[in-house]
Amino acid sequence: MDSFVSRTDVVDTKVLKSLSKRSDAKGLVQLASHLGALAATGYLLWASWGGWWSVPVFVLHGYLINCLFATQHECNHQTAFRSRWLNDATRAFTAFTQIYPAWWEAWFHFAHHRHTGDWTKDAELLQRGKYTLGNYLFYLSGIGYWLGRIRIFLRMAAGIIPANSWWLSERQRRFVVWEHRAHLVGYIALASLSIATDSWLALQIWLAPMLLTKPLHQLQNLGEHLGLEDGGLDTTKNTRTLNVPAFVRWALWNMPYHSAHHTFPGVPFHQLPALHRAIEKKLGRKLPNAGYFETVCAVVRQARRGPEGS
Repeated sequence: MDSFVSRTDVVDTKVLKSLSKRSDAKGLVQLASHLGALAATGYLLWASWGGWWSVPVFVLHGYLINCLFATQHECNHQTAFRSRWLNDATRAFTAFTQIYPAWWEAWFHFAHHRHTGDWTKDAELLQRGKYTLGNYLFYLSGIGYWLGRIRIFLRMAAGIIPANSWWLSERQRRFVVWEHRAHLVGYIALASLSIATDSWLALQIWLAPMLLTKPLHQLQNLGEHLGLEDGGLDTTKNTRTLNVPAFVRWALWNMPYHSAHHTFPGVPFHQLPALHRAIEKKLGRKLPNAGYFETVCAVVRQARRGPEGS
């Protein structure tokens, strides 16, 4: 999908071609490390349940589950792996864990990439509207996110597609309704199995950690573009690089390098640090950047003055 957003003025063509090479091996190493970490924290959470040690393990485990959304995002771009089937199989799994059907999210996300910062076409902006201080904090808490996610999920499963989903064709509309219904059947089957076996495991090591630690993930989600309305439609101005520790970059598949990703979404996750450096070198300036705390403070200051513009 880089065909409609690539820019020849920010990275040399040869450099971009080199950075765009995808790798099954690097994708599998990243995926294995992520799933391996989840298996370890999941076991520790189960083993320590009820004790004080379960609290930090619960938070870490939940955060890693939420970060599977970054895996799904990378697979949507077909850049997590070189092989299409690996991307599709992985995002089918992560979509189920995130309660976010893969093709609906992919088509939604592509509309966001095509029209980043355009209030008339950017899917993310159409869905959320302009933030005030109250609803920003509501979404940052995770409560707003999950209420919206579950509401849309259930309405889609009932065949009710958001009215402003201009980017979907009629065939795609039929498909995403089927997709949501298939997920719903899967969740009902899992709930039925849990009841039949008198098991709380799905709630204990999946749903509860994922739902309750969403605020940590929202720091990334809400920090990528918010408050950069002066950038217009230029992704090197309307998209933020988030300054985070190496562990967070790993868990999020390098998505904190978000300005670089939005400028060239066909570049795989493992090349985003190099792409980020190449863009800044070519531009002769820093891309918009801030830490999580700095971003939240800036957004709160802006929201107190009135609805922000991007």
